[in-house]
Amino acid sequence: MKIQSLKSLIAVLALGATALTVSAQNTRILVVDMAELYDSHYKTQEQNNKLRGDEQRAQEELERLNAEGNELVEQYKELVDQSRNPALSADAKSRVEQQSQEKLEEIQRKQNEVQNFRVNTQRSLQQRVQNFRDIMLEEISKIAVEVAKTRGAQLLLDKSGPSLIGIPAVLHSDDSFDITAAVLAEINKDRPAGSDSAAPASDDEPTISFPGASR
Repeated sequence: MKIQSLKSLIAVLALGATALTVSAQNTRILVVDMAELYDSHYKTQEQNNKLRGDEQRAQEELERLNAEGNELVEQYKELVDQSRNPALSADAKSRVEQQSQEKLEEIQRKQNEVQNFRVNTQRSLQQRVQNFRDIMLEEISKIAVEVAKTRGAQLLLDKSGPSLIGIPAVLHSDDSFDITAAVLAEINKDRPAGSDSAAPASDDEPTISFPGASR
């Protein structure tokens, strides 16, 4: 009885293995580079241009605040020098010292203003980047899946970056399985006229790039 049960179990396992083999043979797997699609999307390039403009304006404002702070420091130094003038009367010296103390407090307030501006601006820009990235990746993923389905794929893999354990999700794939170019053509088919003439960003310019991609 036990022998018969064992034979039945082996037969079931063999049948399952055969089914898995047949299923794998009939499964069409395609790959796509999500990082390339994200970075090459015309909306990402437009957003990068907007981000550079906003960062430039923020930098100009920061420089203006710093200039105001430096001016306050110079005024404070002048008051300190005045307070050390031996020709001043006690009352005059007291007034100058009071003014210098008030100027010092003004400097501290300006330093706080600069720091808050820097932190808040950075946080705002980072949040904008994250929100944009989330929306775009969802949009690109849907298009990539649709393109894969039209090509009869049951499985679509992203080859752009490492997995959680630090190795590429796709170690090797034939170029014939890569549909990145086809998906890129699909997502950029609605690119506004003239937007592709924008100059690429230099290495020192801020850009919104795909996280974790091996470049």
